[in-house]
Amino acid sequence: MSSRRRFYARPLLATAASIVVLTGVASTAPAATPTTSPAAALDDTYYQDALGKTGTALKSSLHTIISDQTKLSYSQVWDALKATDEDPANSSNVILLYTGRSQSKSENGGNTGDWNREHVWAKSHGDFGTATGPGTDIHHLRPEDVQVNSTRGNKDFDNGGSAVSGAPGNLTDSDSFEPRDAVKGDVARMILYMAVRYEGDDAFADLEPNDKVSNGSAPNIGRLSVLKQWSQEDPPDSFEQNRNEVIFDRYQHNRNPFIDHPEWVEAIW
Repeated sequence: MSSRRRFYARPLLATAASIVVLTGVASTAPAATPTTSPAAALDDTYYQDALGKTGTALKSSLHTIISDQTKLSYSQVWDALKATDEDPANSSNVILLYTGRSQSKSENGGNTGDWNREHVWAKSHGDFGTATGPGTDIHHLRPEDVQVNSTRGNKDFDNGGSAVSGAPGNLTDSDSFEPRDAVKGDVARMILYMAVRYEGDDAFADLEPNDKVSNGSAPNIGRLSVLKQWSQEDPPDSFEQNRNEVIFDRYQHNRNPFIDHPEWVEAIW
């Protein structure tokens, strides 16, 4: 573990705990309420090499910073998600990403009604599967209802479509998926994290967003213009910030910079 992580892990955990205690989150859909990022204190430490940069220089600096991480196996992801996505109102449950449903942590698996591991950056986009690395990176893996996960499949993200059964507020059509309003920004920031973290220098594909749908197995996901809009309209809330802290402190020891600094979305793209 780097000296950067050793010095800052404990204060951030305390901050994360205070967020959960003070704000709370409804068991159905965490409110997308803008809050002051608890990571602001990291600007002179964790993010020091990225400050003042824009464009490709900022993207390159952030890649170097967040690539310093602990990697999980795919089986370890189950237990990690039970902590990262825990319902603040019920510690026995997790909040499912698209449905917003609070569900027992023990009801995970592959049967109808269970929750499973949703790859927000679809694992076929770049063909990384469930390999340790992008296939197990919990910054973009979230609990989701088995059937809704299947409905999303490997579709790109875009606006429009028909209502998704069992997931109010979500829409889908033949080539895209639109998540509910409360997590649109979450989805965007997870996709953009993946684009910065995986640049093709670690035996995996160079993942990049584009402004298309129907990307198939290419290492791309769209639409970038829509994702940028979602990130702006749905800024990080306490649930998303706390999730970032738990991943940093307990599991991967790296951060999603677009949760800490949403303005960096426009600075890069």
